Order: sequence, then structure tokens, then C-alpha cells
Amino acid sequence: MIRFVDGWKLGKRVVVVGDFMLDRYVYGNADRLSPDTPVPVLSVASLTEGVKNNAGGAGNVCVMLRHLGCDVHCIGMVGDDNMADMLTDELTDSGCNTVGLIRARDSRRTTVKFNIVGLAQHRHAQKMFRIDVEDKDPIDDRTASRLLSRARKSLRGAAALCIEDYNKGVLTESLCQQLIVEAKKLGVPVLVDPAAIDDYTRYRGATSMTPNRTEAQKATGVVGHDEDSVELMARTLMKRLRLKTIVLTLDKQGALLLEGRKKPRLIPTVARDVYDVTGAGDMVLAMLAGALANGAEWATAVRLANVAAGLEVEHFGVVPIALEEVLLALLERQHEELGKVRSLDQLMPELAAHKKAGKSVVFTNGCFDILHAGHVSFLREARRQGDLLVVGVNSDKSIKRIKGEGRPVNKQIDRMMVLSELESVDYLVVFDDDTPIDLVSAIKPDVIVKGGDYTPKTVVGADVVTKAGGRVVIVDLIKGRSTTNIIKKAKRS
Repeated sequence: MIRFVDGWKLGKRVVVVGDFMLDRYVYGNADRLSPDTPVPVLSVASLTEGVKNNAGGAGNVCVMLRHLGCDVHCIGMVGDDNMADMLTDELTDSGCNTVGLIRARDSRRTTVKFNIVGLAQHRHAQKMFRIDVEDKDPIDDRTASRLLSRARKSLRGAAALCIEDYNKGVLTESLCQQLIVEAKKLGVPVLVDPAAIDDYTRYRGATSMTPNRTEAQKATGVVGHDEDSVELMARTLMKRLRLKTIVLTLDKQGALLLEGRKKPRLIPTVARDVYDVTGAGDMVLAMLAGALANGAEWATAVRLANVAAGLEVEHFGVVPIALEEVLLALLERQHEELGKVRSLDQLMPELAAHKKAGKSVVFTNGCFDILHAGHVSFLREARRQGDLLVVGVNSDKSIKRIKGEGRPVNKQIDRMMVLSELESVDYLVVFDDDTPIDLVSAIKPDVIVKGGDYTPKTVVGADVVTKAGGRVVIVDLIKGRSTTNIIKKAKRS
């Protein structure tokens, strides 16, 4: 998945049709109760300074897709009011195309959710309650026709269509069906995040949908948390709606992926600290669309969606997750699974991904035959020079050629195990040559570090680093601390 995300192509068009809303957050301090009734009192500086606006509903999916590098076209209905202006500004500022947002010609209002958020001791944000302003009447045929016309234009050249339904009256059965037909004509996959309703008929013929367990239970009548019940929900929806795939999200259990006649696959997620589940479903839809637009297999797309949704729930409120954050999460997971030791071929794509995410790479090398305080101090200082420390370690054959018979004292496998336990070291790579010049030339670190017995001119690979705009750092060594001295002392005793 790291290679896939690293090769992610920006600018893939994704069309989002659905219920666009404005989320308004009013923040204040909730440090006391009302003296006359036992309710929290929210103290705000003003009704303008303490307010934050976010694009909500389908707008949230759009902003998330923009953070994944997609070209996003918004198709939906808003009121002819100042709340629509605020919502459009949020979307436009995020880089979304809002030409497809139609203003109501009647009294229909922009859907607004006022979230009242209290802070205890000026931190620990907690939503206290919410006020909704909305009109849920189904749109008329004329409005639906206008939305369909805008969607047709945007679908030409699109890589995916997202239908984001909150059952606010925009996505009527007729409009949904016409959208699905138009997308199919153009070979554009249709992904649906369904509303929490009993009847999913409006979505029939879509490529895929992403209900959560509760939504699937409501739509199918199947109740249960065991594997058989979950699979029955998925198969029932797939057959009833003629879907090609279904992604049934299961909270901390991950997601169930069902593709055609293939066996269902439970794709687990990584356990994370859950702060707020708001927006997790939107993040799943956005990542699935972005990944599929980039040519991902379904299993890969679902795994990425699990990662992105996991990152989302660690934040309060809705916070779009950037592609770089997903990449870093994947790197962290792989690091935990594989440890620190890499071949050069394994190391290069990981370093490229880290650099793409803005991380600086430090390189140093040595034999590290008998690890001592001097080594630990040196590596700790080397790590301070950047974000990641890559250590090139001489192989047993290399040390024997350089140091002579009887060296190394500790074999390669033992040296790597001990170095792996140092917090300062991020990656270890073994080299067989007498110098690490090939490693330095391949890695092209931002910083190369050596001990005080070197000068900048005598550091192998210094010219490679400086020509690329990097720097050479010489670190003072602790006097009297060396492997040679340890060996001499051991022989005397």
C-alpha cells in the first residue's frame, strides 16, 4: 500500500452529489453550573469570535477528497441565504468546484447544524448539544432536472461519483436512479453512503455502498453482530440492489468487503484512541473514491479507508485527513511489523515516502562491533540532526577485511539486534563494501554525520550530500570510549 499511495496521482475528478450542509461550532468555557438549574453554563467571548464554520454532510466528503488530492465537483441544493454563502466559501477555499450548487428559488433554507461545544478548564472539547435548521421536503422535478444537468457535465471525465445521502430531500429515488444511469453510460463507478432509512431502493444499480452495521440492520431487518449475520446483511443488500460490491463498516472490527461471488473478506483496522467518531463514515467514502479513482483494487481501497477513518476518529469534530498523514500511518504500521532492519531495496521506497511527507533523513555508518556509551551518545546526537536516522552497518566480511582476524567480536545478527533496541535509530541497513558510498549515493540523505576523528573533507559521501543541498555534521566523540580500547582491556584482564 505504501508504493500505491506514494504513486498517487493528483487531480482525479470525483463528483459528489448529496445533502450539503453548514456545520457551525460555537466554542466556550463550561466551568460552572447555572445557580437556578443544574445545567452547564457556556461562556463565550462573543457570538462571532467563538464560531467556526465547516462544510458538512456531502460538503465534508468534498473537503476530504480535496485533501486526498482529487478534483472535486459539488452537486447539490442550498438555500438562497447567507448560510449558503458561508458554506460555498468553505468549499471554494478548500479548492472545490461549486458550480453545481444550486440556490433554492423558494423558501427552502440551507441546512445548518449549530454545534455547542464546551471546554473544561479551557481544553477537553466536548459537544454539549446541537441545534439543526433544515427543510427535508423532497425537491421538485424542475430542481432535480437542474441538478442532473450539472451532474452530466461534471461526470464527463470523472473517475468516480459519490452519492452522499442524509435524507434531507435532495436525493429522491428518481434523481438517484438517473444519476446512476448517467454514470454507468460513461463507465464511472458509483459509490453510495446511504441514509439511515428502511428502503434502499433508490440506490439500486450502484457500483457499491458503504453502510455501517446499524444502517444495514435497519435496511435488511437482519439483526446480529456475529459473522454470519453480518455476511447475510451484505449479501441481502448486494442481491436486492444489484450491487457489484458492498463495504459494510464495522467500527473497531474494520470492514466486511463483499465482491460479486467472491468469499467475503473481513479487513481489520488498527486499534486507535477514539476521541470522536464524527466524520468517520464520510472519510471512508472519500478514501474509497480516491483510491478507486487511482486504480486500486477493492481490498487495497478498503484497507486505506480503514486507515484514514482510524486517523479521523482521533480528532475532535470533523478534520480532513491528508494523503501524507495516511502515508505516514502506513509507514508507522510497517515499521512496527518489520522492525528496523531493511535491505536497500526495501528501504528506498519507505525513505521516498518519508521525504514526500516532509521528513528529513540523517545517515551515518560504522561497525558497532561492541556497543558502548560512545556509540549511544554519538547516535543520539546524530538523530537530533533530522527526523529519521538511517544507520549503515558494516557486514561481518567487511569488518574482517578492515579490522583483521578476530573481528568482528559480535556477529552481524547480534549487532543488528542490539542496535535495533536504540530509540535513536530508525532504520538499519547492512553493506558489504569497505565504504558506504553506494548507500549514500542511493539514499541521498539530507544530513551525513560522522565522529570527531573525521573532517568534513574526509567523510565518505560528503560531496554527494553537499551537491544535493545537504550538510555534513561532525560530532565530538567521548574520549576513551572505543571498541578497540574495550578489547585491549579485556585482553589485559
